[in-house]
Amino acid sequence: MYLKSIELTGFKSFAKKAELNFTSRVSAIVGPNGSGKSNIAEAFRFVLGEQSIKSLRGKKGEDLIFNGAGDLPRGNRASVKVTFDNSSKFLPLDYELVTIERVVHRDSVNEYMINGSQVRLRDVVELLSSAHIGASGHHIISQGEADRILNASIKERKTMIEDALGLKLYQYKKQESERKLEKTRENIEKVESLRREIMPHLKFLKKQVEKVEKAIQMKDELQKEALEYCKREDEYIKRTEEKIKTQKEPLLHKEKELDKELAEVKSILENAKDKDGLSEELIRLENDLHKARDEKDGLFRDFGRIDGELNSLVRMVKKQQEVANSMEHKTVTLVSVEELSKKIEDRVQKAKTTKDVDVLLSALDEVYNLVSDFIDYNKDKVEMTLIEDVQRDIDALQKSKKELEGKLDEIKKREGDLSESYNKLKTEIEKEKDSNRDAEKAVFRIMAESQEVRSQIHSLHADEETLRVVKEDFKRELTELGMLLGAHILQFQNLEYDFSEPRHEQEERRRRIEKIKIRLEDSGGAGGAETLKEYTDATERDEFLAKELLDLENSANSLTELIKDLDVRLSTEFKTGLDKINHQFKEYFALMFGGGEAHLSVSLPPKKKKDTDIMMMEEEGTYPDVESITAEGDSLDGIDIEVNLPKKKVKGLMMLSGGERALTSIALLFAISQVNPPPFIILDETDAALDEANSKKYADMIENLSKYSQLIVITHNRETMSRAGLLYGVTMGMGGGSKLLSVAFEEALAVAK
Repeated sequence: MYLKSIELTGFKSFAKKAELNFTSRVSAIVGPNGSGKSNIAEAFRFVLGEQSIKSLRGKKGEDLIFNGAGDLPRGNRASVKVTFDNSSKFLPLDYELVTIERVVHRDSVNEYMINGSQVRLRDVVELLSSAHIGASGHHIISQGEADRILNASIKERKTMIEDALGLKLYQYKKQESERKLEKTRENIEKVESLRREIMPHLKFLKKQVEKVEKAIQMKDELQKEALEYCKREDEYIKRTEEKIKTQKEPLLHKEKELDKELAEVKSILENAKDKDGLSEELIRLENDLHKARDEKDGLFRDFGRIDGELNSLVRMVKKQQEVANSMEHKTVTLVSVEELSKKIEDRVQKAKTTKDVDVLLSALDEVYNLVSDFIDYNKDKVEMTLIEDVQRDIDALQKSKKELEGKLDEIKKREGDLSESYNKLKTEIEKEKDSNRDAEKAVFRIMAESQEVRSQIHSLHADEETLRVVKEDFKRELTELGMLLGAHILQFQNLEYDFSEPRHEQEERRRRIEKIKIRLEDSGGAGGAETLKEYTDATERDEFLAKELLDLENSANSLTELIKDLDVRLSTEFKTGLDKINHQFKEYFALMFGGGEAHLSVSLPPKKKKDTDIMMMEEEGTYPDVESITAEGDSLDGIDIEVNLPKKKVKGLMMLSGGERALTSIALLFAISQVNPPPFIILDETDAALDEANSKKYADMIENLSKYSQLIVITHNRETMSRAGLLYGVTMGMGGGSKLLSVAFEEALAVAK
């Protein structure tokens, strides 16, 4: 058995992986309608390279992918893998097992693999063709296509028969040879066209070569003058460069030293600028002194506030004295209080006349002592309430006094420090003024020297620029001379001359060279080297094309002969195969119908149908053979089917009933398969239209065919099932996907009963 297994994953109704192993010569696939049986037959057609989605009952590639049902999600890809037992090497591969896989994605992109390696569709088709296997061949009959070979056009029918006869490979070779021949003929036309284009140019170049030869003498003269000119010009440039370099280096060195000296002097001036910052510091110190003095003035204002408070105390004492005098029990005389008040007032008034802090503090002490003595003296005479109040006020004033003393000391110290710093900084600034004047003089001197040096350097830069122009002109002239004289111009480097001549002699030499160049260009020989090369290239190109043309013509002749040989082989093998098919077709047809005749005939192109001889042959009931047609160089158009039922006058296939068409197609298919038995045959309900009697005949033929080819039949027919060694049941699961169940036929019979 050649067909070992097929594996479906995500293909149509098979959402999950399903694998069928074919261990019997006849395997049957059964199940209810709509369960997905026919999808297995289409899976075979799909994996073997079928390109028509319509033939697979779809509109586009994604219709072949499981679209989801129930709890099963839709898939993103579908794959079918078929495995062949290649131990007999019926496939031309050195493998015991050959696996062919095809994958289609949602974007309709297809992938093909042979034993896991990605290949082209063409590789799959050619491999299968070598074993008489094809996607649309006679060995795969899908549901409802039992009479496909009857409904097919005569050309499609011919293709099916060629596929069955193993002529597909020859057809591929012929088509490939025809494509190569067409391409070769196109190349011949292109080469011939190129040669026609080259010929006028070759004639023109030949005339130009003659002009070039006349310019050779002028080139010799030009070369002699040019070599000397280039040598002298090159030497002049080198010597001038060296001279400028010798003069420029010490000037650059001196410029560098002056720049360094200038930087040092400028550093002194920059430091002087920094001293300007000292002036700013001096101003800042002066402002701080003013602030300290202002703060001291603020202290004096505080002393004035204290003075006011003391006056208030005096007034309060006087008031209390007045109250005491008015009381029956007063013990302090008014005179005592007035005396105390007058003393306090005298002290305060004396202190107001000066801004000396020490005087104010002394007055404050005297007032404090007077009040204390007065209280001590009259403490028995004044109410305790008044004494306590005055004492508290005096204590507060004493505390304020101490605070003022501390602030005053701090201000005095800060004022002294600021004054010292101010005087010191003022002295330092005065010393720097003399050194700055010397630095300014040095700056003027150095800048003057630098200007002179830079002037000399600038003059040398001008000389360099002039020399640069001379060098560019020389480079351009050398390039032009190189175009005229080629690499010979570089020989000037090896020459020796006396270089003491005046510069104007070189200018005169340049004028002579220009005159020679003009004469050379006028003669047409200025581009002689390029012309000669172009002429040589064009000649070689023409010779190459001539040789290539000869090779192409030989190749075309070989391809033509190969195509003729293939035509003869196709014709011969097709005629032989057709005769064998007719023999088997006649036997199977008589078996199925209990008599009658059936015949395949070659259908001629429309223009040949008017041929008198052929018309006479048709009237006589004879049929032209392949040999008689192809001998005249005609191509076959297709295959017609002629049938003659027993005891029934029928003209044409269209007059047959459904059952008669089914029997006829089955007889023809089985006849084709017997001529060149394919490794396997897949039949999808080809027995659906048969009655019980014909079902038995069909089953007998199935059993007979199994001797030559492995059979996979999809059927509802019990008689057909009985001839199978292995049954696969297909059901539709609860989730909506197809499921497989394999069972031996005996078990199936037991279940059926």
